Amino acid sequence: MQPLLLTMGDPTGIGPEIIVKALLDQSLAQLNCPVEIVGDVGVLCDAGKIFGCAGKAEKQGNDLYSLSFGENKLLVHACSELQLASLHYGQPDIDCGKAMADYVEYAISRCLDKTAAGIVTCPINKAAINAAGYHFPGHTELLAERCGVEKVVMMLAGEHLKVCLVTTHLAYRDVPAQLSREEILQTIRITADAFRRQFGIQQPRLAVLALNPHASENGLFGDEEQRTITPAIEAAQAEGIAADGPHSADTLFHFAAKGAYDAVICMYHDQGLIPLKLLHFDDAVNVTLGLPIVRTSVDHGTAYDLAGTGSANTASLVAALKMAGQMATLKNQKL
Repeated sequence: MQPLLLTMGDPTGIGPEIIVKALLDQSLAQLNCPVEIVGDVGVLCDAGKIFGCAGKAEKQGNDLYSLSFGENKLLVHACSELQLASLHYGQPDIDCGKAMADYVEYAISRCLDKTAAGIVTCPINKAAINAAGYHFPGHTELLAERCGVEKVVMMLAGEHLKVCLVTTHLAYRDVPAQLSREEILQTIRITADAFRRQFGIQQPRLAVLALNPHASENGLFGDEEQRTITPAIEAAQAEGIAADGPHSADTLFHFAAKGAYDAVICMYHDQGLIPLKLLHFDDAVNVTLGLPIVRTSVDHGTAYDLAGTGSANTASLVAALKMAGQMATLKNQKL
């Protein structure tokens, strides 16, 4: 099977050390597909020192290296060669910003060339990549642009709950204006299609949430349900998609977490992420739906307060790798 490419993320964050930590605790060895790192050899070798096991690099050809941490080995595609003396935890410079973006660019090109099974990303610093000239709010927008996709859906997933967002990083006061019948319908369509193609669920059960309390009580607390959300659900149903609602968010998650639905379509960021993180704070996975390639990510940031301590939790990284492997396997079976 082709490898998953794991991008190292911010060299001054926890990305390098959670990669090494997952290698040392044998989490990577337990995956169902090979994993290769896209990052910086020197930074990864240095990260091993946090765990008392500095890495040793052996060049395999071109920019490919084998890193040994005791008896444990990683294959690394070296897309940067940063000066270790200039790196400080939590202080990425322009060179770091360029490196973060270069890792992702390399991984995307490999997936589009069909020489890699998918991408798993460690966290980046958005300000740093923008300072380096990559004018994207984050991974998702960069991936969408490079893959030639206009709309993607952010899904946060755990074993018991999966939430998909109509709007993402947006001020709450701006959410109603961004909700339209077409935007909601597109989110439902992309979610249903991704669950069929990448998760093997032919008729996913999708719960669509209301925006207002108690689904607006027939217009008493707003009219978004009648004006935009219900028409989108009806249009999806007419296309054969098993979507229903609009459901009041204060009750629906109880049933979704018990398995009544495969995913919940949420109108805004915190509507979905509060219950998701209550259940899956350590092991949630960020998945980009709607791309022609497989992409998952850790569901946390650079965690500068933990960087260099070795105490960062690898659960989200391992879960992201497992999910990407499962998605890639299903995708290959359908080719």
